[in-house]
Amino acid sequence: MVLGIKPTVDFAFKKIFGTRENTLALVGLANAVLAPDEQIVEVEILNPFSYKDCAEQKLIVLDIRARDEAGRWLNIEMQVDVAVGLKERLAYYACSLYTEQLKQGEKYWRLRPAISICFLGSVLFGGVPTAHRRFRLADLNEGRVLTEALEVHTVELTKYNLDEAMIARASAIEQWAFFLLHAHRYETSRLRKLLPGEAFERAIDAAEAIQRKAEDRTMYDQREKALRDYKWLIEGARREGREEGELIGKIVLLRQLLGEEEMSKEALRGLPRDELSSMV
Repeated sequence: MVLGIKPTVDFAFKKIFGTRENTLALVGLANAVLAPDEQIVEVEILNPFSYKDCAEQKLIVLDIRARDEAGRWLNIEMQVDVAVGLKERLAYYACSLYTEQLKQGEKYWRLRPAISICFLGSVLFGGVPTAHRRFRLADLNEGRVLTEALEVHTVELTKYNLDEAMIARASAIEQWAFFLLHAHRYETSRLRKLLPGEAFERAIDAAEAIQRKAEDRTMYDQREKALRDYKWLIEGARREGREEGELIGKIVLLRQLLGEEEMSKEALRGLPRDELSSMV
């Protein structure tokens, strides 16, 4: 039977990677993103999966907060769409991970690195093929890193173009991208052959458990529908915004050609849509 569970749906993502009994899958996913010399051995999940959180948070981000054996703090999340302010929010999350470590009166040297990793189901940086980006505080002239205390990773999944013939030779991050994007299309037996290893085994088992458990499947379906509706609303708003922008551009040009009193684009944006239409 085809798995039918998309790991990119936030409920599934948190259930697969955010449960305490399934930390091996999270370690494998995080290590695929981090540099080889920064590999994680084990993690403690600080906000483990909760049915209550999933039921109450609606479309609020179901992120995974964890701490590794070296004391580094991690925030790992899955975003199907690029919302307004995403870059700023990623920076805020990383800073929050960092500042929340220090209690009143403690020394700054006790602070441990804070790493934010965001997997994206759409493109954040258009026009370039680079899928995985790593950001730190660095000097713009020399590239010298001020500190390794703060780090943000973005992984644009749709920029990975892999098929079955390539997967065996792919890098770890490419293999995880394949799992996140395509696992739902495969039977679990085939998926295990394509993606061997204990970390993938745990992830596949967890996804399969969602499919089998009625409560999980119902909640997964609800979250997937909510995300689909959200994307539809966002896309509709973007389309409407583009159409309104084109309409305002026509009005400005028309008033200039007719020698009429100019109106700023800001003033025009404040008018009802039907009034704008009547001005063309």
